[in-house]
Amino acid sequence: MELQRLLSYTRKAVDDYQMIQTGDKIAVGISGGKDSLTMLYALKHLQRFYPNPYELEAITVNLGYSEFHTEKLDSLCMKLGVPYHVVNTDIAKIIFEERREPSPCSLCAKMRKGALNSKAKELGCNKVAYAHHKDDIIETMLLSLIYEGRFYSFSPVTYLDRMDLTVFRPLMYVPEADVIGFQNRYQLPVEKNPCPEDGITRREYAKQLLKQLNQENPGVKNRMFTAIVNGRIPGWPEVRKG
Repeated sequence: MELQRLLSYTRKAVDDYQMIQTGDKIAVGISGGKDSLTMLYALKHLQRFYPNPYELEAITVNLGYSEFHTEKLDSLCMKLGVPYHVVNTDIAKIIFEERREPSPCSLCAKMRKGALNSKAKELGCNKVAYAHHKDDIIETMLLSLIYEGRFYSFSPVTYLDRMDLTVFRPLMYVPEADVIGFQNRYQLPVEKNPCPEDGITRREYAKQLLKQLNQENPGVKNRMFTAIVNGRIPGWPEVRKG
């Protein structure tokens, strides 16, 4: 995927859901994965011509794995001209050694988001960008249907009143296949996820299920996404008209 195509997807999401206003200071959570690095590129290049001026701060929450390194991420942020911050934590130790969580993903996500949001507030940010793409939104809907019995997916824009932060997802229109294409074309310095649960989660199950459904019923992925966007899910804002 070319940068111009990525910017087109991102601009549409930002405009449709009024994600960015003049004067926003946005914390960009970068895990080292392809999604977050693609989002960093998108927001930095959009910043150069978007009519509402905004600032960026890149933040990595280090879970405490010895094999996870941030030097390449630091270099990328320096190249892009985005201030970079690392929050060192003991999340991995707490989850896998102290608590020995049998299903660690939910707690890990909660702790990571808490660390990210706290650092964002410390830096004076009023918004946080999460790197969920189109496939993530559909997979979340499938997980909700299968395990919770409800039609739900996370909103493009969410206000966290306890933190006084707004979370938004500028890659919501970008298919994962295009993220992979962007990663390969621009040789993003992706850091391998060291989590022992990586690839064996419920989300991975939903990902494979969605892949199978789309192979057997071409276009079903896009139809599911349309159903989500038009589904009047509680908490979802209206798309801006015109």
